[in-house]
This record gives sequence, C-alpha cells and structure tokens, in this order.
Amino acid sequence: MLTNKKIIVTGCASGIGAETARLVKELGGTVIGIDRNETTENVDSFYKVDFGDKASIDALVQALPDGVDGLANIAGVPPTLDAETVVRVNLIGVKYFTLNMIDKLADGASIVNLASLAGLGWPNSVEQIKVAADLDFDQVAEFVASHDIDKEQARSYFFAKEALVVWTMQHRWTWRDRGIRVNAISPGAVETPILKDFLETLGKKADEARKVMDRAGTPKDIAPVVAFLLSDMTPWIRGVNIAVDGGQAANALCGMNGL
Repeated sequence: MLTNKKIIVTGCASGIGAETARLVKELGGTVIGIDRNETTENVDSFYKVDFGDKASIDALVQALPDGVDGLANIAGVPPTLDAETVVRVNLIGVKYFTLNMIDKLADGASIVNLASLAGLGWPNSVEQIKVAADLDFDQVAEFVASHDIDKEQARSYFFAKEALVVWTMQHRWTWRDRGIRVNAISPGAVETPILKDFLETLGKKADEARKVMDRAGTPKDIAPVVAFLLSDMTPWIRGVNIAVDGGQAANALCGMNGL
C-alpha cells in the first residue's frame, strides 16, 4: 500500500508514532523518523528535533531530503507540561514545520495531522483560534497569558488540538494544484507513554469518559488509519478530521445534542 513511498513520521520513538513507523515499513514504505528522543527502531533514517524551537525546525527542514510522499505529524507533548510549551509544540511547531516542508513534498503527497478527541469543541473556540492563526513562536507566551489558556484544566492541550483541526480544514485545497492533501485523525484515550499524564490532568473528566468506553485504544488502532490516509487510496479525502476513538466522539455529540 505504501511501496516505494518516502514517509516522514514525527514522534517515531514511542506510542502512535512508533507503531506508524513500523506499519509504514511493513507496507513497503521508507521511513524518515523524527523525534526529540533518538531511535533506530523501524526507521531508515533519523533526525532529532525540538518542535518547540524555531531554529531546530529550520535546521531539520534544511537537512531533510526532497521528494517526500507523506508527512505524518504525530509528535506532541501532554497537558501536564506548561501551557506555553504545549501550544508551541502541539500547534505552532506542527504548522511551521508543515508549511516549510511543502516545497520538499512530492506532487500528490499526503499530510496527516494527529489531532485528538480533545479538539471536538473547536466550534466554541473559533474567536481564540482566529487570534492564534498567525502566531509566531515568540508570541505564544503573551497569547497564552492574555487568553487564559493556562487557567483551565488542560486548556492548552484542548486549544492546540481544536486549532489544529481547524487549520487542517482551512488547508483542504491550499496545495490542490500539486495534488497535496491534508487531513487529521482524532484519537480518543490511547495506551501510550503519556496516557497517565492525561488521566492525571483531566481527573473527573477522564473518569466520565472511561465509563462509556469498552477499552482504551492502542497505537495499533490508530496507525492503520494514518497509513490509509497516506496511501494512494485517499486522493479525494481532503480537510477531513477522522475520529478513531471507540465511539467517544459520537457519544459526546449525542449528549451535546440531546440524542
């Protein structure tokens, strides 16, 4: 399904990124792994980066090869970190890296952004998202402080994922002339190294969510959907956010709408 495709997988050292890298190789692709932690597992080449640092991303982009067929933006940090770091890495860094990689992508390439069930409430955050649309790295601290992003429980994480979902939709046709498409995937609770951080931060919200779940997800539940969107089978899927969450989003939407 991905034979001879050159795929970048960020966050390749653990969790969903590691499983995605493994699956891409199994499906015939060449994996360019990117992470802040070094690894040799299931990657053909590896680059170290700090997605919260503009200079680090600039150096990475310069070092990466041309002709990349797919970009899986999976790297991210949990809501237990400070709000500025969460917004920098999970939103600003992802956007900056992706935009600077466009010229290195092959025609017909696919971009897959890992969002989250936490981004489900984006319609209620449109004004904040608009304000943050053009934020640079050195403006994040002021934005977080002036919009109380760090005041609410896990708000920085929720906001970053809401904004990423919206950014994905907005770029549905941006690179259509080259056949480059972008989509997002929103997992629910997944058994990864940072799951405990989510449970710690969300508290009662996490307990309520777990009551309606048959089980937590695993990276093996998410990676095949990433691979599907990276493949040539999805040229007409554009600007879509796919929930891969055991029905959690459907449950939330039914509850919100009295269904």
